[in-house]
Amino acid sequence: MATSTYKLFYFNIRARAEVSRLIFAAAGQKFEDVRIERNDWLSNKNQMPLGQVPVLEYNGTKLPQSTSIARFLAKQFHLAGRDNFEQAKVDAVVDTVNEAMVKFMPLRREANETKRKEILEPFFTNQLPKHLQNLETLGKLYGDGGQFFVSKNLTWADLYFYDIMETMLYANETCLNNFSWLKQNRTEVEKQPRIAEYLSQRPKSTF
Repeated sequence: MATSTYKLFYFNIRARAEVSRLIFAAAGQKFEDVRIERNDWLSNKNQMPLGQVPVLEYNGTKLPQSTSIARFLAKQFHLAGRDNFEQAKVDAVVDTVNEAMVKFMPLRREANETKRKEILEPFFTNQLPKHLQNLETLGKLYGDGGQFFVSKNLTWADLYFYDIMETMLYANETCLNNFSWLKQNRTEVEKQPRIAEYLSQRPKSTF
């Protein structure tokens, strides 16, 4: 039986491809990490199904859309939940992370540093704590007393939260201080041997 091949196309940053890279790392699965430099993008764009990245090439067929890629890989490597309802719980966590991310990213992209700090302050003070409280609620509800979001097992929900919070913590290093369960969740992710090895070797990036 032929071995499946995986090739992930994205830019040389974390952003929308990083959760898939973390899934590969957690699974111990080898893949080709194709990091496209910005000045090479136009020559690569027409090779992508929707003219955008990330794109996963699986056994020669290209799959777009970052969440679809991550969910496929998580199912492929048993990081999506052990049954349909666990998968729904994982998806609920991911959707809750997304609610915070879609409000954060437009603010994070503000080019003027002074203005960026000005518009991020009310987000971190008033908006983000509500999203973090929702995530802590789900972790305590679904985690069966453990430190992972669903049933004491590492899933891609934990990896996704870890990655998104890394960017938020870079912008505000104290934003998790009042959420001890979530802080411990990130610590548990970092302690996974394959994740720890990956984090120590990956290229540095602020987002």
